[in-house]
Amino acid sequence: MRATTIGLFLGALSVGLAGCGGVGERTAAAREAAVGFEAALSASDTHRACEALAPGTLEELESDQPCPAALAALDLGTVTDSGQPVATDVYGDQARVVFAGDVVYLASFPDGWKVTAAGCTPRPGRPARCEVQGS
Repeated sequence: MRATTIGLFLGALSVGLAGCGGVGERTAAAREAAVGFEAALSASDTHRACEALAPGTLEELESDQPCPAALAALDLGTVTDSGQPVATDVYGDQARVVFAGDVVYLASFPDGWKVTAAGCTPRPGRPARCEVQGS
């Protein structure tokens, strides 16, 4: 009985530790997606930046004009000078990547992490104010 209990515990522990490795990979992938999005903005490559957006965010942004023009029209100056991330948090299929001058929110899709909101300014006690966001 005791050997069975220890075996079950060790099995559960190994599954839990394997899940932690997955979290590290997911964190790195979310960070990479956010860095790629900001690099595209920094290079004024609005087409590539639009490809990094989640479907709902892209739809919202294109409500008045095509995405590349809409992104170009936004004041995302702080985004383009953000540098490397200072923190990345992953919660299930959602992520937040914090840069010195921006916060980028992402969601996991079958084809990878996509930006759901960017150009975000934190507001203590209230939701962040974002220049780019989906509905």
